[in-house]
Amino acid sequence: MSETLTANLFNAHPATPLVGESPLVWSYIKTGVPTVTGASDITLRERADLGHLTLRGSAIELDKALRAVLQLSLPAQPLSLTQAGAYSAQWMSPDEWLLIVPQGEEYAIEQQLRAALGDAHYAIVNIGGGQTLLELRGEQAINLLKKSVVYDVHPQNFPVGKGVMTCFATITVILRRPTEDRWELVVRRSFADYSYRWLLDAGAEYGISVLS
Repeated sequence: MSETLTANLFNAHPATPLVGESPLVWSYIKTGVPTVTGASDITLRERADLGHLTLRGSAIELDKALRAVLQLSLPAQPLSLTQAGAYSAQWMSPDEWLLIVPQGEEYAIEQQLRAALGDAHYAIVNIGGGQTLLELRGEQAINLLKKSVVYDVHPQNFPVGKGVMTCFATITVILRRPTEDRWELVVRRSFADYSYRWLLDAGAEYGISVLS
C-alpha cells in the first residue's frame, strides 16, 4: 500500500497586520545605539528584514528547483555561498543549505520550490523566526573578527564568497563574507543580545557605530 506524505505550510507573514519586533529591540533600549560618526571604522547593522529557509535533499534536484524559481544556483563547493540579487544560498553540509531571501517572500518561495521539486526527496523548513543576521562593514571589521572568532579570517583563507559555521565568543554562529567590504553573522535569536553586546565591546577601540 502506498503512503502519501504531506507537509504543513505556515505563512509567517499573513495578511493581517501584526507588529513584529527585531531580536535586538530590547538591546537597543537597554544597551544603547552608538551613532555613526566620521571616526567610525566599523558599522554594525542588524538585518532582521530577511527570511531564512533550510533546504535539505539532493543537490541536483534542489539546484534545478532554485534555478527555476530564483535563477539562483546552489554553491558548487563546500564552505561557499552563491548570490543572485537579494537572494543567497550557503553550503552548510553535503545535503543542507541555508537560503536567505527578502522578508515576506519566504512563504511564496517555499511553495514554489515544493511545486518545482515535485516527488523528489527533500525538506524545506522556515527558520527565520529563530535567527537574525548581523552585518559588519568597515576597514577594521576584520580585526574585530580576529579577536572574536576561532576561524582564520585572513583574506587568503577567507575570500569573498566563503561561509562557515564557527565559534564566535562562546556561541556558534554562521560567518559569511558576501562582498569585499561586508561580513555577516547569522546568530540564533536567543543569542542576539549577547552577540550585540560582544560586538560593541570588542569594537569599541575602533569607534564602532550602529545603523538601526
